[in-house]
Formats: sequence, C-alpha cells, structure tokens
Amino acid sequence: MSLREFLKKVEEEVKRRDEVRQEVQTAMRKATRLSKQAIFLIHKERLEEAEKTLEKAENLFKTLEEASKKSPDLAYSGIVDAAFQEYSEAHILLRLVREGRFVGFDEIGVPMVSYVLGLADVIGELRRRALDSIRRNKIETAESSLELMETIYSELIGMDEAFFLIHGLRKKCDIARRIIEATRGDITIEARRINLERSIRELKDAITEVGGSEGESQPGGDTETGRG
Repeated sequence: MSLREFLKKVEEEVKRRDEVRQEVQTAMRKATRLSKQAIFLIHKERLEEAEKTLEKAENLFKTLEEASKKSPDLAYSGIVDAAFQEYSEAHILLRLVREGRFVGFDEIGVPMVSYVLGLADVIGELRRRALDSIRRNKIETAESSLELMETIYSELIGMDEAFFLIHGLRKKCDIARRIIEATRGDITIEARRINLERSIRELKDAITEVGGSEGESQPGGDTETGRG
C-alpha cells in the first residue's frame, strides 16, 4: 500500500469522525434545550409535560451512546458534559417537586460528576421556586424549598476530597451559599410580614368585638341614668 493510500484512509476516518462529532453536538444541544424547557415547565407546575420533555432528551443521549462505541472520545467533550448536567438538574428538580425525593445518578443514567454538578445547580432553581411561592402567598412551600437548598449544600460541601477534585463544584457551592443566604432573608421578611398582618387583623377583631360589647350595654346604662 502506497503512502497516498495510507493518507487516503486517514482522511476518510477523520471525515467520518467529524460527521459523527457534528451529529453528537447537534443532539447534545437539543438535549440541553429540552432540559431547560423541562425546568421551565416544572416552575409552571406542568409536571406531566416536563416528564415527557425529559423523555425526549433521554432519547437523544442514545445517539451519544451509539457514537461513543466508534469514537469513545466524544463522550468526554464539553458540550456532552453540559447536556448531562442540565439533564441531571431537570430530573432532580422534577423528582423533588413531584415525589419529594432525591433521584440518583444511576437511576437517570448520567455520569457521577455531571450529576453532582447538576445537583449544585438545583439550588438556584429551588430559590426561584421559593420566590414564586412567596409571591403566591405559599410560605410553607418556600420554607420547604429553603430546607432542600440547605440539605443539598451541606451534603455537597461534606464530600471531603471529592469536593475539591470535581472541577467547578467549589465555585458552584460558593454561589449556592450566597443564594441560600438571600433566600433565607427573603423568607424571613415575608414571614414577619405575614405575622404582622395577622397581629393587625387580630387587633382589629378585638377592637370590633369590644366596640360591639359596649354598644350592647349602652341602652341599659341610659335607662339607669334616667332613673336617677
């Protein structure tokens, strides 16, 4: 076989890999977009639609699985990691809202590192859910969201060595800490406002009740005064 023939084979293989790479990139971009859409639907309480949207994203990862059999290096590209993180974030949030439980990385079929980074991002989505709950006067849901945020954060920073070995996790947790503090402040202010409104309402009711009682006793008092 001549040098030209060798190089021709190399050219064909490079071209084939590039076509597969482009196919994977297209699929991963779409999977990321679908996962973001699912998160939006979760916040709108359209959970069935969110579930179906994530199923579509899951099917796209099969494209990656097939491509990785021929080109394993494709599974470790940045766009793939981003897609898995977004998918993990959407799945974790959906299970928390719909079932009140944490889903594992093996259950949704994602790499462990992508799962952990996606989990860290859930804290931001829970803040959004807490603020939406405050606007809807659902303080208990907001408090529940804050508790979940604190649970995720405390578990992530308690991972010892893995906390420092997973690239990007420390930065995400630093951001998460500030988000949690801000959310706690928002909920505290809202809780105080609710308590103040309740106290004012109770005071008004008490004043009305006292005023009514005095009004009822007034005719008797006039009669007694007339006798005198």
